[in-house]
Amino acid sequence: MEKNENGIAKININWYPGHMAKAKRELKENMQLIDVVYEIIDARMPVSSRVLDIDDIIKDKPRIVIISKYDMCDKKETDKLLEKYYKGLTLVKCDLINGNVNELINKTKEFAKKINDERSKKGLKPRKIRVVVIGAPNVGKSTLINKLVGKKAVQTGNTPGVTKSLGWVRINNDIELMDSPGILWPKIENQENAHILAALSSIKEEIIDSEDLARFIVTKLNELYSENLKSRYKLDHIDIETIFDDIAKKRGIFAKGGIIDYDKTYSIIIKDLKDGNLGNITLDR
Repeated sequence: MEKNENGIAKININWYPGHMAKAKRELKENMQLIDVVYEIIDARMPVSSRVLDIDDIIKDKPRIVIISKYDMCDKKETDKLLEKYYKGLTLVKCDLINGNVNELINKTKEFAKKINDERSKKGLKPRKIRVVVIGAPNVGKSTLINKLVGKKAVQTGNTPGVTKSLGWVRINNDIELMDSPGILWPKIENQENAHILAALSSIKEEIIDSEDLARFIVTKLNELYSENLKSRYKLDHIDIETIFDDIAKKRGIFAKGGIIDYDKTYSIIIKDLKDGNLGNITLDR
């Protein structure tokens, strides 16, 4: 297996379940019903988590870009990327767990007013605004919808692939929302993006070997946020060649016979990153 200088294997990620292809096709077919698009990206990977062909799907529909998990990112680095890649678009930064969605509702109402003003000019009555939410797997779509509704309207999960089909949800008297499955692209060529998507749960973990994924995480964090690594695992220094041994010894992660349980060590590192236990981080640059 081909590996880079950090011992991270080159991977060919071709995880494109049938429901994703179906969802893209149905989104295109139903786009004439939609007034406003919610494009959701993960603040910790605002470049890697963007649906590459979203412009082809939504055409010229008004769009609000929702930066989810903003409370978990390195705001300085994320803001740089937002300025570079999303300039001119309507952005709403969200903490989907502890924050509120008032800003998003207000922005949506601004678009709704323009749409209904145009209807009024044509002698048509105002109507509810129809919104579709689009994003990569596990960026927070279902959590956002539940926040908007104020109750658990759709299933959520910390793994990709929870939502399998399109479905309508009533948000309030003014907004109806179409939920859609997480969308990726058929083949992810960029190795960095592929590993970042896997590290932050947009690609199923089984697609990448757990050692390789854990090695990518510690290598990346050592490069960008070494103090976070040291603090979380009580390390005095970081040696990438022995870091799994060092973490396991500090945590007492041993199997029978005092042998280091590497699989458990890898799992802990992967889970710590997903859960935000490694600090506020942004993996894209």
